[in-house]
Amino acid sequence: MILLKTKKILLLLSNGFEAYEASVFTDVMGWNKLEGDGSTEVITCGLRKELKCTWNFTIIPEMQLSEVDVTMFDSLAIPGGFEEAGFYVDAFSEEFLSVIRKFDQEEKIIASVCVGALPLGKSGVLKGRKGTTYHLNNGLRQQQLAAFGVQVMNQPIVVDRNIITSSCPSTALGVAFTLLEMLTSADNCRSIKNLMGFYPPYSNTN
Repeated sequence: MILLKTKKILLLLSNGFEAYEASVFTDVMGWNKLEGDGSTEVITCGLRKELKCTWNFTIIPEMQLSEVDVTMFDSLAIPGGFEEAGFYVDAFSEEFLSVIRKFDQEEKIIASVCVGALPLGKSGVLKGRKGTTYHLNNGLRQQQLAAFGVQVMNQPIVVDRNIITSSCPSTALGVAFTLLEMLTSADNCRSIKNLMGFYPPYSNTN
C-alpha cells in the first residue's frame, strides 16, 4: 500500500464566519481522509481563542494565527461571513492579510467562499487577476472586490492559477470539491462525490 503525503489545509476563520461555509471543508476533506486517498487533513485557525460564527455558533480553533508556520501547510481555505457579525474586523486585520500573502508567495492553493474573497482582494494577492464574490445586493461586494484591482467575473466559481473564489454560499461545496481535486486528482474527487451522494445525482429508487 502506497502512503501518500498528508496535504494539510489551514481553515482560517474570522470571527463572524458562516458555519456552513467552513463545514464544507471539514466534511469533504474528512470524507477523503476516511474513504478517499487518505491524504487530507484540516486544521482550524483564528485570531481568538473562541470564535463565534454569524449565527452565534461558537468554536475553539485548534491553532492561533500567531502559531502558524505556512511551510507546514499545502493550502489555505477561507469561508465568508457577515459584516453585522464582525467578520471584517478579523478578516481585514494585518495578521489575517499577512498569512494570505505568505500562502500566495509560496504558490500554495488558496480557496475562498463568498465574501472570503474580500480579504484576498485587500491583501493584494488578487490584484490584476480574475475572481468573484457575493453577487447579490446590487453587486455591492463585487464592486468592493473590483476596487482592489480584481477583474471580477460573473461566475459561480473562478479559478485563477492557485486561487479559488466563489459568488455565494450555494457554491461552498463546489469550492471544497474544487480544492480536493486540485490537491489530489479528478478521479479521487469524483469518487468522494459519489460516496457523498453528489455524483451521480441522488435518486430515490424505493
